[in-house]
Order: sequence, then structure tokens, then C-alpha cells
Amino acid sequence: MLIVAYVESLKLRVGTFIGMAAVLGYVATAPAGLALPSLAILFAVTVMAAGGAGALNHFLDRDLDARMPRTARRPLPSGRIRHPWHVVALGLGLVMLAVSLALWQLNRLVALHVFLGAFTYVVVYTIWLKRRSWLNVVIGGLAGSFAVLAGGALARPELCLPPVIFAAVLFFWSPSHFWSLAIAYKTEYAGARIPMLPAVKGEARTARSILLNTGGLLASSVLPFALGMLGWVYLVLGVVLGGGFLLARNVQLARRPEDRRLALANFHASNLFLLLLFLGVVLDVAARRW
Repeated sequence: MLIVAYVESLKLRVGTFIGMAAVLGYVATAPAGLALPSLAILFAVTVMAAGGAGALNHFLDRDLDARMPRTARRPLPSGRIRHPWHVVALGLGLVMLAVSLALWQLNRLVALHVFLGAFTYVVVYTIWLKRRSWLNVVIGGLAGSFAVLAGGALARPELCLPPVIFAAVLFFWSPSHFWSLAIAYKTEYAGARIPMLPAVKGEARTARSILLNTGGLLASSVLPFALGMLGWVYLVLGVVLGGGFLLARNVQLARRPEDRRLALANFHASNLFLLLLFLGVVLDVAARRW
């Protein structure tokens, strides 16, 4: 169905993770009880903006997607959506609606961060870096960081420490996540001439880079506990369990960097880490307030 194709162009699975990042930033920063209506609007506008950016990414990358078996069935390269400019209109409309709603119902700083997240993904990552540099997913990871800052700005409309720390966590998370996927699909990225790190530097160098990057990820993840912002529930669930599992997968991949199954296992382990980190923040804050 045509509607299903348009929904698929929004990359809602990625958008949901971005929305969770915004909620994480809010929950970690809010000084008192949670304002659930505002939190619901925050989640909605963040997912909406991420969805709009995802649609624009589908339009801009339609030629690359057509060259890769993993992405060739996406709505535009497969022809399920025959009018690409409809996707552009959908993407721009959603981003504008999200920013307007954030400006109207939340505050200007939230709206700014929502806009910067979409701008980073579409302009900085997709247009500028993706086809030019292996640093594409490193700098492009700032899109998720801006979502965390949007959540923090809703709780406290100023630049404060908790959302900045978790923005750094999201920044370090992106390379470990996307480089693992890039190892698994190295041949496809190379065939499409996308300069992902494995296609440029090889699997072994990439696996070592993932391991090093995960060290930065875990170090930044420990800071909220070390600084007294969050407690043992967060540390055990989010950092020790999630981070320990991800680190173990990284070590396995470093020993066998050409193993596609291990690369995909690393990719999924990074998703699990982010989920456990999110749950750790929510449960720790809830336990402290009870």
C-alpha cells in the first residue's frame, strides 16, 4: 500500500530511538516531578522531526540506496513511491510542524535543538559528509545528541550538565553502532562508493576503532554516577550490564573483524546498551523520588 511506503520513508524505528533520547535528557535533568503532557509533546515533536529528516534522507540517498541490496527495496529506489517530491514535501512539512509545535507548546531552546537535530542529519550528515568522509557517522551522531539537549532544555531552559553528559554519550554511541553495521555490509558500501570506515581502512582497523570508541562511550556513561546525578540502579543496569555486554561483543569482533555475524551482533548489542541505559535512568530517577 502507498501509505505504508510513505510511513516506511520516515524511518520511525530510528525516530523512536531519537524520541527516547529526548525523554532521557528530560528525565535526567528534571529537578522535580515529571510533567507528563509536556513530556508526551517532547517525544512527539522529536519523533516527528526525526521522521521528516528520515524522509529527506530517503530522497537525497535514493541513488545510493538503489546500488545496495540492503536498501534497494526502500520506497523510492523500488518505485513504490513514484513521485519523489512528495517525500520531500512530507519531510519538510514534518520538520516545520515539529519545530513550530515545540516553539508553541514547549520553549524556544527545545525548538532550536529539535531543528538542529534534523539539520545535522539532513544537511551535515546526508548532504555534506556521507559521500565524502569516513567521519560521516561520527559528526552525524550529533543529531541524536541534539535530541538529548532538547529534553534537557524542556526540564531546564538553559545549558546544564546532565543533558550535556548524555549528549556526549549519544555522540560516542553512534560510531560503535554504525561502524558495526558498516563492517557487516562492507561490500555493499564499497560498491556504492560510500566511504564508511571499513571500506576505507579495513575491518581490522574499524574493529579496533569501535573498541576504542566504546571506551569513550562507557567513560562518559559513568559520569552521571560519579558526579552523584544518578545512583546504583543506573550504574548496574545501564552501564555495567549494557556496557559490559557491548564491550564483550567488541572484544570478540576485534579478534575476528571479518566475521559478519559478530559485526551484526555488535550492532544489536549497541541497541541493547542504549535501551538499558534509558531504562536505568528512568528506574533510578523513579527509585530516588519514591
